[in-house]
Amino acid sequence: MIGRLQGVVVEKQAPEVLIDVNGVGYEVQMPMTSFYELPGLNETAIVHIHFVVREDAQLLYGFITKQERALFRLLIKTNGVGPKLALTILSGMTAAEFVGCVERDDVATLVKLPGVGKKTAERLLVEMRDKLKGLMEASAGSEREFVLQSNYTPAPVVNTAEEDAIAALLSLGYKPAQASKAVSAAYVDGISSEELIKLSLKSML
Repeated sequence: MIGRLQGVVVEKQAPEVLIDVNGVGYEVQMPMTSFYELPGLNETAIVHIHFVVREDAQLLYGFITKQERALFRLLIKTNGVGPKLALTILSGMTAAEFVGCVERDDVATLVKLPGVGKKTAERLLVEMRDKLKGLMEASAGSEREFVLQSNYTPAPVVNTAEEDAIAALLSLGYKPAQASKAVSAAYVDGISSEELIKLSLKSML
């Protein structure tokens, strides 16, 4: 059972990151809220893992904090919500924003996420309400746990920011037309892929 990885970030292609741990590369899928907080390439990161074993695959889902992982685990216990949809939910909003939706019974915001219909949104609000109380109490005052080496320099911005952002949105379940429109509207010269994805996701909520 893999519960935590500490290694060097060697590839970043949202929502997936490749982490080298003593010469072994682990492919980890992450919600964008965690992906944004990864250090740059060739820097060291600590990622908390939810490990899924299927007949045809072994999948790693990564999170910057244990609280984010705990929320993911609560989400996938909800009827009709699998790991992919849980990643989409946590990519479209932070844990605090999701809790806010639950507290306000905000179906309208949840249904804007790809793959979340009205019935799923309503089920989430009902099933998550009591479960989230303990989670948010445990997360109060918690710190994000990742390591940056002292010689860290930001990864250079490349010309494929738009392509990377569109690919990330498509992998999260958004339709090509939606993704292209949102990315084009948010794009400005020099913007990084991560920031472009973040702004594009925010514009669709």
